[in-house]
Amino acid sequence: MSLLNQLRTLLGHRRQRRTAESGVFLTFLENSRLVTAGIFLCTVAAIVVISSAGLNPSHLPVQPNQLATTRIVAALPFTYESASRTAAAREQVLDRVPPVYKLDQAPLQKFEAGLRELQSRVADAERLAPDGAFTTSELPVDLVAAFEAFNASGPYHAGAEDFKLLVTGVNPDTRAVLFESGLDILRQIYADGVHDGSLTAMPGNIPVTQVMGPGGVGVRRIQSLEEALTYLRLNLSGGDVPRPIAGALFRFLRLGVTPNLVFDREATAERERAALDRLQPVMVDVARGEPIIEPGTRVSDEQYEMFMAHRRALRASTDNQLDEDLRLFGRILLVLAMVLASVFYVRLEDRETFQSNTRLGLLALVVILNIALVRAVSSLGELDFFAANTDWASTLPYIAPSAFAPLIVAILIDAGSAIFMALFISIFTGVIYGNRLDLLVVTFLASTVAIFTAQDVRKRSRVVRAAGLGGLAIATFALLVGVADKLPAPTLLMQFGAGLASGVLTGIMVVGLLPVFESLFKRTTNITLLELTDYNHPLLRRMQLEAPGTYHHSLVVAQLSENAAGAVGANPLLARVCALYHDIGKTVKPEYFIENQRGRGNPHDDNNPSLSALIIKSHVKEGVDLARQHRLPRPIIDVIQQHHGTSLIRYFYHREVTRTHGTGTPFRRGDTKDPLPPGLVPAEVSETTYRYDGPRPQFKESAIISLADGVEAASRRLRRVTPQHLNELIESIVRERIEDQQLDESPLTFSELSAVKESFAHTMLNMLHSRVDYPEDDASTAPAKA
Repeated sequence: MSLLNQLRTLLGHRRQRRTAESGVFLTFLENSRLVTAGIFLCTVAAIVVISSAGLNPSHLPVQPNQLATTRIVAALPFTYESASRTAAAREQVLDRVPPVYKLDQAPLQKFEAGLRELQSRVADAERLAPDGAFTTSELPVDLVAAFEAFNASGPYHAGAEDFKLLVTGVNPDTRAVLFESGLDILRQIYADGVHDGSLTAMPGNIPVTQVMGPGGVGVRRIQSLEEALTYLRLNLSGGDVPRPIAGALFRFLRLGVTPNLVFDREATAERERAALDRLQPVMVDVARGEPIIEPGTRVSDEQYEMFMAHRRALRASTDNQLDEDLRLFGRILLVLAMVLASVFYVRLEDRETFQSNTRLGLLALVVILNIALVRAVSSLGELDFFAANTDWASTLPYIAPSAFAPLIVAILIDAGSAIFMALFISIFTGVIYGNRLDLLVVTFLASTVAIFTAQDVRKRSRVVRAAGLGGLAIATFALLVGVADKLPAPTLLMQFGAGLASGVLTGIMVVGLLPVFESLFKRTTNITLLELTDYNHPLLRRMQLEAPGTYHHSLVVAQLSENAAGAVGANPLLARVCALYHDIGKTVKPEYFIENQRGRGNPHDDNNPSLSALIIKSHVKEGVDLARQHRLPRPIIDVIQQHHGTSLIRYFYHREVTRTHGTGTPFRRGDTKDPLPPGLVPAEVSETTYRYDGPRPQFKESAIISLADGVEAASRRLRRVTPQHLNELIESIVRERIEDQQLDESPLTFSELSAVKESFAHTMLNMLHSRVDYPEDDASTAPAKA
């Protein structure tokens, strides 16, 4: 062996020792029951802290008119100022404050000015008339104009006959006295006040009201318009005034009688302010243990006010430590019960997960993260913004990303564990938000919808779509519940939008964190596997260019493995991808493998068998190194290591036996999979040098690829491809692997091996089909290709 090869071998052994040491530690972490117990205790402690620390009924998102789902009682005695009761008392006080009015003298002043102007015009006309008087037949034109001007000066409709009678029926002096007396009566009426009939609702039907006068506000009786007119008529009919003159004078002066009681807004507001200043706020005393909100009832404004006061009292108090301790103890019991139930479920339904600390750690981490996210969202309700805006606070339960952990578990592990984790998360979501059964149901429904939609997901956009459909389920449920609770339309829209936003954000978070969890817990999703099927991947591209024979071999093995994996319920996509990369180590020294020699010389002819076997075996180690350099998933690295197991490199082993014992058994040059000739028993040649380092196949896909690799290589020795020959070949390969104990550590059963053999035969027959012979002299007459 050359010095260079010795150095490479030495370095390889050192790297292997380090890998073995790290492998022992990783195996301990993976299988140790102490680590399992630590995961259990850490999970319980984390969930207790997250779901209990600082959590009390005061943090629950409660909204007026909402149907209460939990009973809340006062944890301590407290006193608060009731805004609702104080507002009711204010309304009562304002109702008891009578309105204040003022007496408007403007209508009287206007009427008096018009009447005096008319009197002055009449006096001027009388001075110009012969004998100082007018005939009863006709009035002068200027008097008629003055009369019409008087009517036009206001809403007056004095009769022309009454005016004519007052002008011609009495002498000027008597008329002046009558008019002046009438004005005095009008002044008295206006001083007493006239209302328009709107004060008839006073106690006893007596129109008594508050009137602002020169000395302040006083109580007085206000006469109605009818009473004022009656008073005017009675006062005008006294004395020796003739009835026709008195009637005409009454009909003329009644035009000056109008309601003059006007509402005094400023005086009324002042009296209301004075009454409110004397009002004391209503204080409410709440005893310890007194119910604040009862389940099944709608939260009234007064209950909501008491609840918020209770929240403030709890924040300011340090005397409820005993209640906090009891609540913490109850929460510990709940968490213990739920985690134990999860352990039993995983133990019964998913033994593979139960026996893998990596999977248990993944479950614990995503559940803790999910509950922490739900708790973080609920804690937003303590902010002043949400405390002041109950509509926004009502959206918090629906925006919590409760489907985060179930989606990740469904993609990285399986749907069964994901559904149980969805129930687990939903229970604690309901507990965090005040034992809300409706929230438990809707979050579990949304998670189940997301899990169902994410089955066999192979694109990252499908993850967001699955989470979005879960969010749509939450939004629809929130809308229906809100309609049942008779919530206002803006609140319904906000809750609906919160549900949709929750789904989209959950999908984005899952897509962003999936690569992290894949790398941290050595899990591989179908999304990543599908991305690795790109034939332009650097490793596949290198294989196409540098080892085309190996590349074609890998394609055939991939097809065989994919079909066989589907036949036995394994992961066909995982089998296909692992098969594509299982021989990437051959790209380091492609000329040493017969499928890449293409008629050129065989370099093994110049080497001794042990060196050739070492080179052949090195493609496994080189493949692992390349896979790690390109960060390929752990299952692919495992298949690279396991696809040969600890099988014997028979060609070079036989050649070494022949060289040692002088046995002249014929061989096919470069074929590493020729069986050892019957009856040849090696004596002094150690098999260890000629066996792969392993390990043997550990999972179904790895075992299937190992068998497909052997079947594809051996099928190239067939001179005639018939079902019988092919079945015999496949049967011999499988029997040889079983006898060599290469399948002892794989979970394949004998019935599954039968299905694998049938799948291999069907696929190989379709691949190795024959073609018809075409005439050499006339190709145009050849039949269509079969």
